[in-house]
Amino acid sequence: MNNDAQTIAVQASRRGRWLPVREEALVAFRRNLAEKAKKRAPGARLTPPVQDLATLVNTDPVLRMYLTQAIEQAIAAGYDLGYHTIDELMVLIDELMTYAPPFDTTELVGCPLNALLDWPMCMPAGFPLFRFPQLNGQLKAVLEYWCEFLSGAGSRTYLTKDDAGGWFSQKADAYIHIADYVHDETQPYYGFASWNAFFTRVFKKGVRPVDGPGDDTVIVSACEATPYNIQNNVQLTDRFWMKAQPYSLLDIFTSEHRALAEQFVGGDIYQAFLSAYNYHRWHAPVTGTIVTTYNLDGTYYSDLEAEGLDPGGPNDSQGYISQVATRAVIVIACDDKNIGTVACVFVGMAEISSCKIGVSAGQRVTKGDEIGYFQYGGSTHCLIFEPGVIRSWVPKPPFDFNTPPIQLNKQIATANR
Repeated sequence: MNNDAQTIAVQASRRGRWLPVREEALVAFRRNLAEKAKKRAPGARLTPPVQDLATLVNTDPVLRMYLTQAIEQAIAAGYDLGYHTIDELMVLIDELMTYAPPFDTTELVGCPLNALLDWPMCMPAGFPLFRFPQLNGQLKAVLEYWCEFLSGAGSRTYLTKDDAGGWFSQKADAYIHIADYVHDETQPYYGFASWNAFFTRVFKKGVRPVDGPGDDTVIVSACEATPYNIQNNVQLTDRFWMKAQPYSLLDIFTSEHRALAEQFVGGDIYQAFLSAYNYHRWHAPVTGTIVTTYNLDGTYYSDLEAEGLDPGGPNDSQGYISQVATRAVIVIACDDKNIGTVACVFVGMAEISSCKIGVSAGQRVTKGDEIGYFQYGGSTHCLIFEPGVIRSWVPKPPFDFNTPPIQLNKQIATANR
């Protein structure tokens, strides 16, 4: 692959600006983290979940084999990881347990653990490694521990106006437009109690008006998100692991919810992903009654072999991870019987995997009402429609990394009457 083609591939894979496009920036991040780790006191203990992760990997021969091979394969391919062994990796992961992301226009490392695993996860040994349930279970514990830090006062280091990484600096405001959100400039940290409180900030009333209020045929965007894919005639089961990443309804909803999956056979799926700088709450795309909600555990760093080197983690595998990653499902029975049932699936990618459902079965929602959020993160989401419902789409594929995001509550589709 020539340099121009490689740059385009990396840009595509690092959609949403969760990781820098420039590999040099990630190398610098990993090296700096390694230098910081060297200053730890001799014999310093790992935090409990990281120690449990280290114990799991080092005592399970298959996990140890795959992770060792993945690290060695990445190094042999010429990548500077900042570590050479499992034990060195664990120390770096431990350093991330008190990491608060600084703002940066080009070199933002919004997914620091993804930055460490960036290349091993898409090596031949890395593909099977990150599908093991026991490994994902322990990674979940590590991410939950880090999330506790991000939900505490100690995570507000960069909630300042400081030009060096401050999220309220003039440079940052060109991206996040803090005036659109509820905040208090007279208070320290603009009134945000933690990084996660800032990350899940709420729009001021009227900032994102709902298109077509009272018109059920106008279906709106559930997130502030960039279109990724539209697929028609979706099947109950399909080979989602292939290059084209066709959606497989039974795998998205799981076999326990087969009857639900069968409702959408022959229907349409719209998928879009969230940016590091955008709003991270979910809203109802239609008016109706909540039928069911549930969370599903899954993978965190699983990539699709067919995508080859995915330098942004699971970004180019978004169709694939909709079937295997940690996700939340919210199903709405629309008031308009011609629309029927709409399923909203919110999918975590890498460390952006805390899916918080804010509604329950039997609850009424009006188009544009909040229904949940990603805590520290964004990732991707799917809206799934029954066959014959969608007449036309506003966003037109094919989509690429230059496709602009669609604002929350803006029309994405027109339903048949």
